[in-house]
Amino acid sequence: MNTQRPGTSPATLTPTPTPTPAPVTVVGLGLMGSALAAALLDKGHPTTVWNRSPQKAKPLADRGAHVAATPEDAVAASGTDGSGGLVLVCVLDYDALHTVLDPLAEAGGLAGKSLVNLTSGSPEQAVEMAAWAASHGAGYLDGGIMTTPPGVGDPAMMFLYSGSQAVFETHRPALAVLGDPLYLGAEPGLASLYDAALLGLMWATFTGWLHGTALVTSDGTTATDFTRVALRWLTGAVSGFVTAYAPQVDAGRYPGDDATIDVQIAAIDHLIHAAHARGIDNSLPHVLKATMGRAAAAGHGSDSYASVIESLRAAERR
Repeated sequence: MNTQRPGTSPATLTPTPTPTPAPVTVVGLGLMGSALAAALLDKGHPTTVWNRSPQKAKPLADRGAHVAATPEDAVAASGTDGSGGLVLVCVLDYDALHTVLDPLAEAGGLAGKSLVNLTSGSPEQAVEMAAWAASHGAGYLDGGIMTTPPGVGDPAMMFLYSGSQAVFETHRPALAVLGDPLYLGAEPGLASLYDAALLGLMWATFTGWLHGTALVTSDGTTATDFTRVALRWLTGAVSGFVTAYAPQVDAGRYPGDDATIDVQIAAIDHLIHAAHARGIDNSLPHVLKATMGRAAAAGHGSDSYASVIESLRAAERR
């Protein structure tokens, strides 16, 4: 069957060209930096890498990466097509970051480049770094990687960014190769601040799960069996509680119409008793009970658990 439309010929049916992946430079080839470069190579991005210890670049070179001899050469290879060549930096800390970039910046090598800093640090360091980058003519985006190296390249994994929206939008396709890119706003310290807050949530969740696992496995339940129930609880009821508490925190009003602080204090005593009877360390439950107690002493005994945030904030004012 001839499905060609009247008045057309094969020569006029031109396919839409596929965008050519942009060149990217990756500075720093620890476990995370190497994973970033590998993900870019997998998606066809011409990738230049540099590391203080050149031997770390060999596995990437074998996959097609260009290994630069100096940071200057690496940054220069990121592109001069007017889009602001993309330079990803992921090194040990901010001291290492400045050791690598300061000489380059003083020579004008960062001017016109898009610098995406994936080095872990504090929000205050990110703000200072953004001002430093601007003083050397570079666009700046700070990033928080919310996964371990094996998760890089998984679109379900979050990469948090803050700083220049222009840099983010220009290089979104390359950033999306690494994971799901979430832009938090123009304040450069936001990504680092979210990173710290989310890690705190992770560690508290891990430790609460491990305490509960120690408790139930002491009576013969397996960790796997307990975890199936725990995950249903976390993604169902607990997720619902957190969703309901967020607007209470924003409004500063904590109606105790689900369970009050006083009720929670009574309930945690059951956990403490059960764990003590089984020889399980109770440091975490005692910290939680003490925090609830401070909230109750401050007049929040009949309020929801969300009111505990007032006691946490009070530490800033003491």
